Amino acid sequence: MKINKIVVSLCAAGVMASPLAHATNGYFPIGYGQKNEAMGGAAIALPLDSIAAANNPAGMVMVGDRADIGLIWFKPNRSAEITGNVLPGPSTLDGTYDGNGRSNFFIPSFGYNRMINANTSLGVSVFGNGGMNTQYNTNPFKNSGAQGNLGINLSQLFIAPTWSMKVNPTNAVGVAVNLAYQMFSATGLHPSFDAMSTDATKLSDNGTDTSTGYGLRVGWTGQVTPDVTLGATYQTKTRMGKFSKYSGLFAEQGGFDIPSKYGFGIAFKAMPETTVAFDIERINYKDVASVSNPFNGLPTGPSNMLGADGGPGFGWKNINAYKFGVSHAYSSTFTIRAGYDHCDQPIPNSQTLLNIVAPGIVQDHLSLGGTWKLADKSEISVAYIHAFKKTVNGAGSIPAGLGGGEANLSMSENSLGISYGW
Repeated sequence: MKINKIVVSLCAAGVMASPLAHATNGYFPIGYGQKNEAMGGAAIALPLDSIAAANNPAGMVMVGDRADIGLIWFKPNRSAEITGNVLPGPSTLDGTYDGNGRSNFFIPSFGYNRMINANTSLGVSVFGNGGMNTQYNTNPFKNSGAQGNLGINLSQLFIAPTWSMKVNPTNAVGVAVNLAYQMFSATGLHPSFDAMSTDATKLSDNGTDTSTGYGLRVGWTGQVTPDVTLGATYQTKTRMGKFSKYSGLFAEQGGFDIPSKYGFGIAFKAMPETTVAFDIERINYKDVASVSNPFNGLPTGPSNMLGADGGPGFGWKNINAYKFGVSHAYSSTFTIRAGYDHCDQPIPNSQTLLNIVAPGIVQDHLSLGGTWKLADKSEISVAYIHAFKKTVNGAGSIPAGLGGGEANLSMSENSLGISYGW
């Protein structure tokens, strides 16, 4: 147990040290755990390792005594273009801007599960979340007076103690407590956005702020035939403390809760060596005002300024994500996996301006991976994910008071992960 506690601590430290971007449905990863990520994130009815509580806590009792440690290298490519802008005086924001001032990220994870009897397990999954990271070394708003690099960094860490139980030989339920810790920083918004803020001193360039909170995730899995398993899971909104250093930026005086989500999954044995899985997940970004409140032009009064309860956010919509994966046991020691994930577009064309710093626009992900069993019955798993380039062109995205025109966003992503399980 002592070594397991050390590993958990090291993973937590690594997660908090890294800006957590990941192959994303909005800013949630397509899935958790290298095996399930290689299957397009399909996991609700297919627990494969001790990170399962992040997907569906009911799956933990199905994986038995197990531990996993993993690391993902993630490389996003983000850019923005501003066209048709005319600022007061002989100036413009027009140009193409590279948001990859930092573009390589390393994301650890850890899971541990212990059967306390034949039908009950206790475990913990430690994993990261977040896809909001940009750094524009050339500030897109520099011609309106903005100073320094433009960008934000959001990191979220979950530690999820989990209880899971088989209610009969074919059905299991589980509950995980999501203990969350998040960090945020923003730079380069002064003085361009000062007049839009309820408190310009709490708008930008205040270093890293932190908050903590908690929520619950519940789940069920059931084997309805020898070849078909179903699953369902629900995660409550995770209520977080406020980012007081950025109370003049985020709505509700620095509020930034983590939205609720729920999903359903099916897994079936197409052949003895082949498993097919499919998930549908709903992510409720509209739970969180600072994420979903729209930017509808220059504020007309205190009630719709940055930081106010009704102040502008990123304008994100609720989305559905569809995940499909196939696993084939090529031999007794090697299993190959592939998958595909597609999500709705969270960012409307009218909301691209503020999303220059949070371009979570990719929609289509292709994944491939495999697992090698070693002689001591431990195993190594890998997963590669490519998120295809997506461009969202603005439509009425820059108000006339800021010179008009459009902000256009582009993004693609690659990630490569490896894990060791025993």
